[in-house]
Amino acid sequence: MATSEGSGAEIRLGVSPLSWTNDVLTELGGDIPLEVCLQDAAAIGYDGVELGRKFPRNARDLLSKLSSYGLQLVTGWHSGFLTVRSVEAEWKAAEDHVRLLEDCGCQVLVYGECGMLEGDSPWDEPLSQSTKLNSIDLAEYADKLAEFSVGLNKRGIQLAYHYHLKLLVETAEEIAAFCEATRPEVGLLLDTGHAYAAGADYGEILRRFGDRVVHIHLKDVRREVLDWARKNDVTFNSAVREGLFTVPGDGIVDFSEIGKFIRSSGYNGWVVVEAEQDPAKAAPRLSTEKAYKYVKNLLF
Repeated sequence: MATSEGSGAEIRLGVSPLSWTNDVLTELGGDIPLEVCLQDAAAIGYDGVELGRKFPRNARDLLSKLSSYGLQLVTGWHSGFLTVRSVEAEWKAAEDHVRLLEDCGCQVLVYGECGMLEGDSPWDEPLSQSTKLNSIDLAEYADKLAEFSVGLNKRGIQLAYHYHLKLLVETAEEIAAFCEATRPEVGLLLDTGHAYAAGADYGEILRRFGDRVVHIHLKDVRREVLDWARKNDVTFNSAVREGLFTVPGDGIVDFSEIGKFIRSSGYNGWVVVEAEQDPAKAAPRLSTEKAYKYVKNLLF
């Protein structure tokens, strides 16, 4: 744990296991043992890791595994369906996941809205075919999210809503509309890579809605891959395979606004390096170590 100079804010640096093993594209890093990811993360100096598909799903085994490497569990993704089901049904679906995060001392839950995704594999559909926020009753959806968030708050956890390519909230206009429609209980996950890839200015998001940010993902974007992906309207999975995302400091994103935000806002929480990459093309240990040094220099 480190304190950003002049802010008094305690910032913890974490890393996503996606640099070692992809959660959706099982062939990417499928042969890399979980222990390699944890050993690398700890040796580099990260404080914690986010949940991945190879992690134990009961708290006792998970905490034992992480503690043997001196790591904490940062948080974990929850695929939410509040656009199409009740809050009660969402709670039933999320209960085991929430209990795991709670038992592991996590303070945020990453929420990605998947209820409007169509087809067996939406990640294999063109990037242009994403659900638009204006296709739903936003006021009703905001009420559901608020109720779900309040329930999480009672468990000591904040909801961190993840705007994301191909999901319900993607563009700058949708991010703004979402934040304006939802209550303060609904926290926001700031993801630099997904903002840039969708044409949004993450610095503007911070200026307008920085008080809603409860979790941060730092990822970079390879501009040439983004241009290719947009021009050819390829699938999300194809863009990831081609290297759309990379670690901070290795692409086109300007991270200076993150540094200013951390130093001036009093943000207390996790800053997580995340890059969905093919480990055969981008060596996980080398890339995440490079990112660690870059982020430490940026924030502290």
